[in-house]
Amino acid sequence: MITVQIANEQSLVPLDEQRIRDAVRMILEDASVAEAQISLAVVDDLTIRKLHRKYLNVDEPTDVLSFVLDRGEGSVEGEVIVSAETALAAAPRFGWPTEVELLLYVIHGVLHLLGYDDMTAQQRSEMRRRERAFLAWFRKGVYQESNPGGENIS
Repeated sequence: MITVQIANEQSLVPLDEQRIRDAVRMILEDASVAEAQISLAVVDDLTIRKLHRKYLNVDEPTDVLSFVLDRGEGSVEGEVIVSAETALAAAPRFGWPTEVELLLYVIHGVLHLLGYDDMTAQQRSEMRRRERAFLAWFRKGVYQESNPGGENIS
């Protein structure tokens, strides 16, 4: 069973909570995760800056933070925190709505929970490839329980 809890702690960006839950579930199911407990918080820059400083000793806002609490074969428990304020500021640079930028942060955070990283050029390339694939799938409005093309996103 996959459980996704969302805490919307901001008022800058409207959230489609069902779409976000569907995205998280689809990414986890694509990775063959059958059991998961994911807590997702959507916050402002002040809040994410405090968390970034507390946990990573970096005193500035960031787009997303991920914390793996437990990960095993076919299961994951973790927290993802995304900044709506950062998404609002960044989205115009890419020419897409803030909601899409925020969804990208959620995708990125969940990929981190699954063990993907972006520390090296090769890791970053693979992370970006997966982000683009998932984001393209959701931007088309195709976020059903299964991929209609029958393909694995990975």
